[in-house]
This record gives sequence, C-alpha cells and structure tokens, in this order.
Amino acid sequence: MRIVSLLPSATDIVCTLGLRYSLVGRTHECDWPPGIEAVPAVTSDVLATHEMSSRQIDEAIDGSVHAGSSIYGLDIEALDRTKPDLIITQELCEVCAVSYKDVQRAARLMDVGTKIVSLEPTSLDEILDNILLVGDLTGTQAKAQAVVDDARARLAALREASGAKPRPRVVCVEWLDPIFAGGHWVPEQVDAAGGDDVLGPRNKPSYEIPWRDVIDAQPEIVVLMPCGMPIDRTMRELNAITSRPGYEDLPAARDGRVFVVDGSSFFNRPGPRVVRGAEILFGLFSTAGGVCEPPAVTEACTVSTK
Repeated sequence: MRIVSLLPSATDIVCTLGLRYSLVGRTHECDWPPGIEAVPAVTSDVLATHEMSSRQIDEAIDGSVHAGSSIYGLDIEALDRTKPDLIITQELCEVCAVSYKDVQRAARLMDVGTKIVSLEPTSLDEILDNILLVGDLTGTQAKAQAVVDDARARLAALREASGAKPRPRVVCVEWLDPIFAGGHWVPEQVDAAGGDDVLGPRNKPSYEIPWRDVIDAQPEIVVLMPCGMPIDRTMRELNAITSRPGYEDLPAARDGRVFVVDGSSFFNRPGPRVVRGAEILFGLFSTAGGVCEPPAVTEACTVSTK
C-alpha cells in the first residue's frame, strides 16, 4: 500500500504501526520519527512562520482564513507522482493542515481511485480509535490493537498513581500571543496526570482567552505548549507571557512551576505520543518547584523565576 499523510499526527500513527516504508508522501511539518525527511514532502508553508513572532503568525493566519485561503500549500504534481492508495487528512482545522477541499480536488485530478480518510479526534479515546481505524485501513489491526492496549494501560497507571494526591490548578497555554487555552484532549492529559485544568475546554477547540482569566484562575502550575513551536523557540518568546502584568504574582511563577514542553511532539498532535505527554505532565506535577528534572530536556524544561 502507498500512503500519503497530510497530518504530522497521521505520520506518527503510520510509522508507529510499522508502515514507514509504505509512506510515499508527507507534510513539510512531519518531523518524526528520525529519518522521516527522506519521504518526499507534498506540502509547503505559505507563510514564513519561522521568521515571525507569535502575534505576527496569529494575525497572518487570521487574515488568510478569513480571506478563504489555506495557509498551507499542496503540491498537486508532487502528490500525483506518489500514486497513493490512501491519503490521510483532516477537516477540523485549516490552521493545522492542508484544506480538505484542496485534497479532494487533487484526488479528482489524479483520478486513480485513491481513498481519502479524514481523522477528526477531539478526545484521547478518539485518538486511540483513529489508531485502530488506520490499522483497519492498512491491514495492521494486531499492531494497532497492541499500541492502543499499551496506551490505555499507561494512562490507567497514571490515573492510579495520581488518584490520591492533591490536584494542582493547571493552566495550559497553546499559544503565547494572543493567549489560547489548550483544548480537545489536553484537559484529559492534565486529568490523567493528576491536575485540574481550570481553563481548557475539554473535547472542544482551543480558544483565545484574556490575560485576566489567567490571573483570576490563580494557577499553581502553568504549562506552555505553543502549537508548532519547539522548546527553544518558545523560550525565545517567553517575554510574551512573563512581561504581562501580574505574572510574577501567580502562584505558579512564585513557586517556580511554569514549564515549557514540546507541544508539537506530545500535546498538539493527536497521535500515539499524547500518552507520553500525559506522562511528562505527571512528572512535572510531581516536581516540588524550583528545578525540574524531566526525563529529557527535549521534552520539558522550567521557566526560571530569576
């Protein structure tokens, strides 16, 4: 089977199921597993986001979406060269992927009987269901079931380990400027890790919130997980959060419990690694404050209060 993934999370799923060498096309944002760059990219970023601040990216995206255009380009010729049997995409958010309508048009132009599957998870259970679905579509049902069984066992272990502990008030920030509270499955990750997400909309899209809401929430822990930003880039833009009035008076800031995590790898993308995200949160929530010692510096780090 020849597979094109138009979602980084779908690429995660495909490769987790042992189908790396069936993958003939990917997005320009697919960066896992290592070596995935050898697979031809069939998309491009219309915006030069690596050169823009969070505020500039938000304004550019807002302008593109309201103008009726996607911020990602689909190379129809490159897609045609892959001759895919299966294209995995989504309809939920044009900010996060190629427009579904563009994918449909491209498939009609190819006229090769390609199957298009749209993944639309909004919860942890639906993410795991999508893994099973991809397993059914690709004949890897046994592997998919094993991945899902492992995920459920790990989540259950987290819930058991955190069940009797006090649950800290947590705010998860999915964008720095303007501030967006992380939604969909993120509050469930927080819950599994033993926290209480006080602003995130469970099983609903992330949404913009005023800074006043963060102040009023008085979070004991703040987790910064900007969509599409690695940790080092988030650290460069911390001023968008730390310079706001009242930041230093937040319980989380006073106690050294403001953390930066790798959002793309473990929180923003609905793939198998969201379970690892919940485990990372469990480790952070268990940290008394001051110095955080996460499993790997590429997964999480502490925002210094000095």
